Parts: sequence; C-alpha cells; structure tokens
Amino acid sequence: MPSPAHPTLRSPGEPVSEAGATSRSEGRPYAERPALGGRPTAAVLRVACSGEGFARARVFTRDTLRGWSLDHRGDDAVLVITELISNAVTHAVPSAAAGAPEIRLGLALGPGALTLTVSDPGDNAPVFNPFNPSDGSALREHGRGLCIVDALAEEWGWTPRPPAGKTVWATLSTRSLT
Repeated sequence: MPSPAHPTLRSPGEPVSEAGATSRSEGRPYAERPALGGRPTAAVLRVACSGEGFARARVFTRDTLRGWSLDHRGDDAVLVITELISNAVTHAVPSAAAGAPEIRLGLALGPGALTLTVSDPGDNAPVFNPFNPSDGSALREHGRGLCIVDALAEEWGWTPRPPAGKTVWATLSTRSLT
C-alpha cells in the first residue's frame, strides 16, 4: 500500500500499486520498477510551491516523456501540468491545513494514452469556466487554465482523495501528431 509520502498512480487519477512506478523528490529517483520492455510506466514528483518547483516539474515531464519516446507530446504535456500545478498552488494550497502543503505530479503511460495528474491538499472542485464570446471572457486575465487543459486533453476530470485532497487528471493521446 502506498504511503502518503510516496504515492503511486492509476489512470485517471486513482492510486495503484507501486509496480512500474518511478517517484522523484528534488530530482532524485525514489523507486524504479521496470514494466514490460524494461521501462517504467509511471513517474511521480513532489512539487515545491515555488518557481523552482514549477521548473523542476517541467524538466521532469520532458525528461520522462523523452525516456518513453514521447517527445512529440512534450509541449502539450508541459503546458497541461503547468496549468494544473498553478491551479493547485493558487486555489488548494492556501486552504490547506497547517504545515508544508504537498503537491504531487504524476505521469502514467497506458496503451495509447498518457495520463497527467496533479494531487493537492484542497477539497474544492476545479472550476471550469468555458469562454463565452458574447461576454468578453476570452480576454480575462485569470481563469483560463482549465480551458487550455480542455483544449489540449482528450479528457480531463478530478477525483477526491479521502480523507482530504483531490487529484486533477488529464489524458493525452500518445499518437504522433503527424
């Protein structure tokens, strides 16, 4: 059973066994268990609520996708995780219980799909405000992150994480863009 300090992933956004998972904290491998073909099928990173934490999350995502021969999904995946982590830092962390809030980024490779997850301590549901051309919402400064996720992902959603917290997930196709 995974401990809160060392979570694992299941698509979309639910826990699984640690088999086939890689976890990293501060850029160092936690565990790596090869799946079929000798490469891990999941990776996890604790994300610090800082500019450095965001940068590490982007590098971690690109490096992991490169290792899975999914470089062609790197730009979209980095944009999606940046939006999801930004939402977690902005909306979930301020409402979290005292102590250092924990945000975790997860990547899981499945047949034909890449699942990106961000787990945070907040219980509040993500708020999706689609653009409405008649009200000028496309020009608003904040609140467009989930619109970007919605545009890039095959599907996305969220799952509560009892006793507290949630995981927001998005899936991207692994097909080549050409």
